[in-house]
Amino acid sequence: MTKTILRALAGEVLPVPPIWMMRQAGRYLPEYRATRAEAGDFLSLCYNPELAAEVTLQPIRRYGFDAAILFADILLLPQALGCDLWFVTGEGPRLSTVTTEADFDKLGRGEMIHDTLSPIYETVRRLRRSLPEETTLIGFAGAPWTVATYMIAGRGTKDQGPAHALKAENRPLFEKIMARLEESTVDYLSEQVKAGAEVVKLFDSWAGSLDDADFALYARESARRITQELKSRHPGLPVIAFPRQAGAGYVGFHAATGADCVAVDDSVTPEWAAEHVQVSGCVQGNLASSHMVTGGDALVAETRRVVEALGKGPHIFNLGHGITPDADPENVKLMIDTVRETRRDTGGGADGGA
Repeated sequence: MTKTILRALAGEVLPVPPIWMMRQAGRYLPEYRATRAEAGDFLSLCYNPELAAEVTLQPIRRYGFDAAILFADILLLPQALGCDLWFVTGEGPRLSTVTTEADFDKLGRGEMIHDTLSPIYETVRRLRRSLPEETTLIGFAGAPWTVATYMIAGRGTKDQGPAHALKAENRPLFEKIMARLEESTVDYLSEQVKAGAEVVKLFDSWAGSLDDADFALYARESARRITQELKSRHPGLPVIAFPRQAGAGYVGFHAATGADCVAVDDSVTPEWAAEHVQVSGCVQGNLASSHMVTGGDALVAETRRVVEALGKGPHIFNLGHGITPDADPENVKLMIDTVRETRRDTGGGADGGA
């Protein structure tokens, strides 16, 4: 039987939606913390195929999720292009900035990224050999706009102000950065697919900070070009797009980009997503990640609400954002049990489940 996530991505409505969770391999798990300590630091963990595969497998062993997502980081790509990357404890990533033509001219392309990223591809190969046969392997990359915001600011920012400023003050340079990222993102994801990824996801975490015109250009159109080229290279490849906090921009995103699934965050209700987004194809989402911290009856009720609201169309159950380090692992189990106990009337009598 075809894997449940692949069935949902193909448009099938299942009585029990398949489940995975953004950042499911991470700091909320004691086994992850132990493996990270063994690696020494975050980047060493990302670039160690044995340990990166191990942390990817940990939540599959513990919970039996229907998909594993490659353990890596969206900023490995700019590092592969030539940016300096390091992490400051308690503060997050830092990058050497790209704000001038001279900075841009130092960026690499082509085979240069694959030399740096070859350990990531080896992690994918190891995972494809090690995962249970029913578990889908998802590869991923950051979308160009989101990655560009870090490259331009040199760090994460609350409003992506430096990237917006460069876009306004030097649009030609900004668009050159975006074009290089689009090209490299396709190459990066394509190599993940060659190594064994069955689905790819494009994370545009800061899409919501773009106004309507720039959202059309730098979130929607960028996702379309990447999706189109990936599907040209790998016919039949399912693509999940996540333009986080897009609001009304979620509407029509499937058709405009060619994505097989649109992930929605929890700033929109599941009922709204069913009415306005799921009519065009598979939706992924969208339980608030805070429930993984607080648990209890509210977690059960909201999980059931998401399952039932999105039960009339193809759906992959997930959070509206990544699970946070302060989450309780027992709440994750409660969520999964609730999803799998909340069967839906799909209207088609499909014989399937998670």
